[in-house]
Amino acid sequence: MTTNGLDVERDGALLRLTLDRPGQRNALDDAMTGALIAELEAANTDEAVRAIVLTGRGEDFCAGFDLATRDGGGPRPRPGSIQRRLPAQAHRLVATVCTVQVPVVAGVRGWAAGIGLHLAVAADFCVAADDAQFWEPFTARGFTPDSGGTWLVPRRVGVTRANEILVLGRKLSGVEAAEWGLVHTAVEPDQVAATTDALAARLANGPTVALGLTKWLVHTGAGLDLERHLANEAFALELSSRSADFREGLAALRERREPRFEGR
Repeated sequence: MTTNGLDVERDGALLRLTLDRPGQRNALDDAMTGALIAELEAANTDEAVRAIVLTGRGEDFCAGFDLATRDGGGPRPRPGSIQRRLPAQAHRLVATVCTVQVPVVAGVRGWAAGIGLHLAVAADFCVAADDAQFWEPFTARGFTPDSGGTWLVPRRVGVTRANEILVLGRKLSGVEAAEWGLVHTAVEPDQVAATTDALAARLANGPTVALGLTKWLVHTGAGLDLERHLANEAFALELSSRSADFREGLAALRERREPRFEGR
């Protein structure tokens, strides 16, 4: 199903979300942003979804936000419109990618700029073409980053390298992005889809409850002191140890075989 520039496909336990505006390098607009948020939030409560694949149609992943379509020549919005709009749109989208308790795998070819870069980095895993281009265009255009860029990038690559990307606007190839730790891995362009799918399938066949809770622990841990984080670990362990997949994991260990997780 394609709606609002987003192609949505269910493939067994996988939810495939494909940005579908290739003529605009898959730049996001308000409708696409809303559609992505809705699909991700629905996946968070859909028992059948065990992994999410996020890609772009055509040669590029996402060239950022399409500001040209927002400036429709109408009356200028009153002051504060950005501050009011962002929490419900771009900021909510990136936060949802980070917090949905289903693994997200991004497959990136071509340009990943601005919010496109942030979507790729917010994903739990990002498979990039070795010739992909990662770029933060904000300061080159005279404004500051949004959609979590100044939170995500330093956590991936450290402050020194983040300053090169965010302040100096240094472009990184897929190979450099992998070497810097911005993305998971870089492969030949014609291997991006297969590598992304293989990783997503591995996650979709994993212990879904434990994977989701582990993602939650990693995401929240950086903002907590050790005592509160250990309390969260105890909570997550209590929940995951009550799952059917935990019992299957123990049975597989006893029987010396590979576990067959069902995501329950």
